[in-house]
Amino acid sequence: MYFYHVVSDRPKEAGQHFILDEQHPNGVHDRVYAQMSVVEDIYRDPKKYEGTELSHEVDVALRELALEKVRKEKYPDRPSRMASLYVSRTYEEAERWGEYFAKLGRPTYCVAKIKVSGNCFYGDAYKCFDGTVSEEENIRMAEIYWQNGPNEDGHEPITEVLVDGDIEVVEIMKVINANIKEG
Repeated sequence: MYFYHVVSDRPKEAGQHFILDEQHPNGVHDRVYAQMSVVEDIYRDPKKYEGTELSHEVDVALRELALEKVRKEKYPDRPSRMASLYVSRTYEEAERWGEYFAKLGRPTYCVAKIKVSGNCFYGDAYKCFDGTVSEEENIRMAEIYWQNGPNEDGHEPITEVLVDGDIEVVEIMKVINANIKEG
């Protein structure tokens, strides 16, 4: 399977292979688990956090942990959001995401054509949600995401493709920002 990916964490080059799976997680995994002590405290005493504005990082951790719990229990054949690559079906979609990421100030290197030998899931980013202090609500929203049905409000889906397994960078299609300094 061929897809397009906005390279935004670390530079990649044509011919490079990497693996994403349960033993080789992505950056989302690291960012989520960095928030575990806060998440555990929220679930231990949710009343303490009612009416408190949670940080974006904690919102994401609450969401992603609920999504992972539901995936493992009900959809284990689908790629984990914390051990997959987020890709686009077309070059044009990836190019738009790359421009968006660059405008946000996210380190964005290029759009690459990739070859994937692994699992694939076509989800709807519209169904991603901000985590709440209610674990039950987070689980309910996670089930809606993985069920992948039509949006209740009729909103058009925003397709996000998750892939895992052996991933090969076939070609660098467009350099977005060659002036990024690593460090």
